[in-house]
Amino acid sequence: MRYSYVKQVAQRKKSPKLIFFSTFSLVLGVFTLLWSFYPVMAYQIGSLVRSNQDLSPLPQSPLSGSLQKGFSLYSDSSAPYYSSYLKDFTTVANWFPKQPQQLTRKNEIENYRLTVPRLGLTDLNVEIGGEDLTKSLAQYGNQVMPGEIGNVVILGHSTLPQLFDQDDYRTVFTFIPTLERGDKIRVDIGGFTYQYTVYEMYVVSPDKISVLNEEADEAFLTLITCVPPGTYWERLIVKAKLQSI
Repeated sequence: MRYSYVKQVAQRKKSPKLIFFSTFSLVLGVFTLLWSFYPVMAYQIGSLVRSNQDLSPLPQSPLSGSLQKGFSLYSDSSAPYYSSYLKDFTTVANWFPKQPQQLTRKNEIENYRLTVPRLGLTDLNVEIGGEDLTKSLAQYGNQVMPGEIGNVVILGHSTLPQLFDQDDYRTVFTFIPTLERGDKIRVDIGGFTYQYTVYEMYVVSPDKISVLNEEADEAFLTLITCVPPGTYWERLIVKAKLQSI
């Protein structure tokens, strides 16, 4: 009878340092994912809750009705989401390529100040017909000016709440989604002060240019930024109406 011997290889115990490093890396990875995606998930949940509330306490104007016509709270089209990541959204021209800015008026005023008290945003610079959102907010076109009948559209950047810096124009509109109806927005331009009241908020897909519609019988202010926070998937529209002067 033949015998064979199998040499048993001694199993090396894992180093405590290796175990610690592996565990630490795993925990760090999970934390990073939560840190990045929690604001997006929280925004989506909050949007679903707000969608069931009445956000239009003021009588519907022709402009308000036309803006909402054909829109749902969330767009079904997902194609623009993927291509949008290839664009630089610090450049205003990339926001609405189908409807470029129209600067038809010769205005002596090139910029003005925007204040949103509830968010602690004070005297933000708004450049009329601006193109660089890293340096200021931008009023899209100049056919209508603050205080006039029509729709003044102002674009601003947003990011993850953790990266918010009120002195960085790439992040100043981060908390715009937390505005509520009745909140005030102040505009200081050419020695005059105009106060608007928020009355409506909704979300549209990036290709909806109807939000730029200027046909109105009253004075409106529209703030636009990207949502959910830190993405370019959709556009949040905040509508405000001029108070009686």
